Amino acid sequence: MIIQLRKFGTTLISRQNGKEALAAFEPVLREVSENENVEIDFSGVITFTPSWGDEFLTPLQKRYGKNLTLKNTENPSVQATLQMLEEINKDKFEIAK
Repeated sequence: MIIQLRKFGTTLISRQNGKEALAAFEPVLREVSENENVEIDFSGVITFTPSWGDEFLTPLQKRYGKNLTLKNTENPSVQATLQMLEEINKDKFEIAK
């Protein structure tokens, strides 16, 4: 499954918005099989804050572990937020090359 984050907007900010995005996407996530890979695509995202990322990405990282891959993470805002989340959660994200 590929999750296009730009569907949630190009400016992903605030805990509340991240929480609401995950809640809205939850019905789709229930259809993901146990060993299915989940890719998060950051293409088109301009601003990505730690608060939004913590509410959306952190639960997915805990749920899918090594089956979660992030791609198109070249944006400096995305890179800074991912680095911060990795430090806070003491867990590395799988980044597609």
